[in-house]
Amino acid sequence: MNLHYSIRKDWNLIESLIDNKSTILDIGCGEGDLIQQLQNNKHADIRGVEIDGELVRSAISRGLSVVQGNAEKDLTQYCDQSFDYVILSQTLQAMYNPKQVLNELLRIGAKAIVSFPNFGHWRIRAQLLFKGKMPVTHELPYAWYDTPNIHFFTLKDFLEMCKMSNIYIERSIGLTSKGRQFEITSQTFTSNIITNEAIFLLSKKKYEPIKIKTKQKIFSSSAVIANQR
Repeated sequence: MNLHYSIRKDWNLIESLIDNKSTILDIGCGEGDLIQQLQNNKHADIRGVEIDGELVRSAISRGLSVVQGNAEKDLTQYCDQSFDYVILSQTLQAMYNPKQVLNELLRIGAKAIVSFPNFGHWRIRAQLLFKGKMPVTHELPYAWYDTPNIHFFTLKDFLEMCKMSNIYIERSIGLTSKGRQFEITSQTFTSNIITNEAIFLLSKKKYEPIKIKTKQKIFSSSAVIANQR
């Protein structure tokens, strides 16, 4: 699948998960192409965070609300539940502490939308098996020594992390290497083999307090009067 087409498909799926007129934070927004798309199509109130100063200046020159910042350090500046959605597209694998970042997304946003390449895809497995070296694909085009990606993980790894972190998966969409879209099911082995990249809509599990019923003694008015004598 062509890399540019893959990115566009990814953005279109992200758009489909978002309600109109939502408040959104796009982390790692680059020059702001996704921001522009969501403003035009969803009439969203959207802001961006980008670590590259040159890309930030480019986004600002387009009239977009983007600030320079590091997602692993600067998200603490945002209050709880500041946004309806927080987006992290094709960036989680480049984080030093992906689990911590994911928890921060769900602290500052009611929902998080996360997309990432699946390192468990059959093409990657085949390259490791038959070539014996780190794979290079359209979605992972860098050699091992110059890649910005730090943590390679599979679809199964991500699902297990969500379960351990009490993160609720509202939607999970897979894309094959040919761009076919499908819902990721509980059949993890098959999904892990054919998913080229995945898009997740996440929220934090909320637990209701347990109410314990107690038996209360009810006294009649005559009993109360008798005790007062």
